[in-house]
Amino acid sequence: MGFDLSGKIVSIGETVQRSATFKTREFVVETNEDINGRTITNFVKFQTVQDRTSILDRFKIGDGVKVMFNIKGSKWEKNGQTNYITNLDAWRIEQVSMGSGAGPVDAPPAFSPDPESQQGIADDLPF
Repeated sequence: MGFDLSGKIVSIGETVQRSATFKTREFVVETNEDINGRTITNFVKFQTVQDRTSILDRFKIGDGVKVMFNIKGSKWEKNGQTNYITNLDAWRIEQVSMGSGAGPVDAPPAFSPDPESQQGIADDLPF
């Protein structure tokens, strides 16, 4: 199952060769969401692996992006203790406009019903 998140790139790391056959590259995306009138800022760290480490080459700090990713979890045991690690593995990154909120550059305008077309419609909501 894939997920996506939009925001602004605030950090791009260097590619790290973890072993002779495995490399990773991390980056961080800042997102803002409005919760009950308060703006909450989150910093979400992603990783790219293997040949996907190069997809970050075309982006820079401050770019608005939409990141498509998978959640990967692993378990490992050492010295009798069990540890769990969760990674957000980015597999695609798209440039987006960050003007009035994160969204694709070609996003259609938000739907806004015509108030005149609403005349004569009864408000039958129970609250």
